Amino acid sequence: MTEDDFPQLFEMGILHPLDIDRYQVNSIANHDILRVIYERGKDSFLPDSRTYKFPRVQKSATIGNKEQVVLETHPQLKKALDELEALFARKDCKECVAETVLDELQALEDEIAMRSEYIRQLVKQLGSN
Repeated sequence: MTEDDFPQLFEMGILHPLDIDRYQVNSIANHDILRVIYERGKDSFLPDSRTYKFPRVQKSATIGNKEQVVLETHPQLKKALDELEALFARKDCKECVAETVLDELQALEDEIAMRSEYIRQLVKQLGSN
């Protein structure tokens, strides 16, 4: 899973979207509050949830013959909710889960190969001294 898959979530600091268990959205005064709840192990030091506050956007709208101010959801929150819905749809799809597991396996293999090469370089430096 890359930043390109969920750009708004990555912009919000959510680097591992697959760890998300669920989310909640509430409105308080002129703000929308998004609470993202993570699936964490019992011994994890990472937070169980994070909260994001989005101001409501004021727009003018004509209702009947009167011009009124209406509060709308912030565009960034809309994008985040769209990405969260796509994420959960992807988690529920068996083919998508298999694809994600294969992607994660490839990323792990790439990481191991890169670190192995780095260690080899260090060993070569030790041998030349």
